[in-house]
Amino acid sequence: MKKKAVGLVKILLLLSVILIGCSNVQETNMSNNESSKVILTENSAYSAISVLGKDFAFPNRIEGMPNKLSDFEDLNIGSFLTSDGVRLSYWTAGTGEPLILLPGWSVNGAHFLNVMYLLSENYRVYTLDPRNQGLSEDVLFGNRISRYATDLKEFTDYLDIKSANYVGHSMGAAMLWSYIDLYGTKKINKVAFVDQPPVIVPLPNMTDEERMELGVPFDSSEQLENAMASIDLSKMDSSSTLYSENSTSLSNQIANNDMEYLIRVMYDHGTNDWRDVIQNKIDVTTAIFSGKLSPNLQSQQWLHSAIPNSTLYIYSEEEHGDHSLMEKNPVKFTSDLQEFLERNK
Repeated sequence: MKKKAVGLVKILLLLSVILIGCSNVQETNMSNNESSKVILTENSAYSAISVLGKDFAFPNRIEGMPNKLSDFEDLNIGSFLTSDGVRLSYWTAGTGEPLILLPGWSVNGAHFLNVMYLLSENYRVYTLDPRNQGLSEDVLFGNRISRYATDLKEFTDYLDIKSANYVGHSMGAAMLWSYIDLYGTKKINKVAFVDQPPVIVPLPNMTDEERMELGVPFDSSEQLENAMASIDLSKMDSSSTLYSENSTSLSNQIANNDMEYLIRVMYDHGTNDWRDVIQNKIDVTTAIFSGKLSPNLQSQQWLHSAIPNSTLYIYSEEEHGDHSLMEKNPVKFTSDLQEFLERNK
């Protein structure tokens, strides 16, 4: 009975982790003015205001951060067409060395708005909305991490980016592991992984000791599938900060998370084992981010031990060190990330 109770707690923790970005914040000043929107039907990039159709006032005023979307003057939203005919959107701002942000499951560029705003002072920052997320097209095909990795390659090819720094949050880290597996690291300068376990469902012959060391969150693929099937995005909520309330309120206005499409990648995402890539193919300078409040901390410590010369950042409870640390504490995250990126230049 005790083991079942512990397992239930783990499932609840993981559900809260998986649903980052899906909180039901409704406060907004943006209307649905469809006639004023720019429709992204060509390979293009336009100001965020023209794409979304109207300005947006954030619910919380934070010193040093945008009060309205228009305060982020050089924020643009663009799109491109993948080789399998899917229109993917991306957010971009700033000038300098390219820095590409990859969001986790159900997350999009709006969630990273504060992070992009701070980083755009020193970098040309991009956030790619994966297929079925954010402003990107909903499709019933290509919903596997390897295809998402190919989408990333085609995105950088479209922008003619020869090399860049990369940050993968949650499932975005898995996209990077797949990209490295398929295409190598020759176009990656430095890379940061944020709170993604290398294994979500254990392999049949995995020992209890291995599971504990890796911090494997689910007991079986059946448990994972049942947990995913029970999700109701409309009822999910999570603790927040003023920063994450602002970014999530924008996301709730511009993105429709359709579970019919979102769920399609989760089985593939949940049943991959990335240890071989992590242990053998990551040969670039690496940072790993997690926190005391994250159920994934043990797995991030394993990543740190498996990647030579990697840097592990562990945020405290006071620093909002959970799975959403990028959104909840963008000032510390961007400060730490920039220090990492500029080190030994």
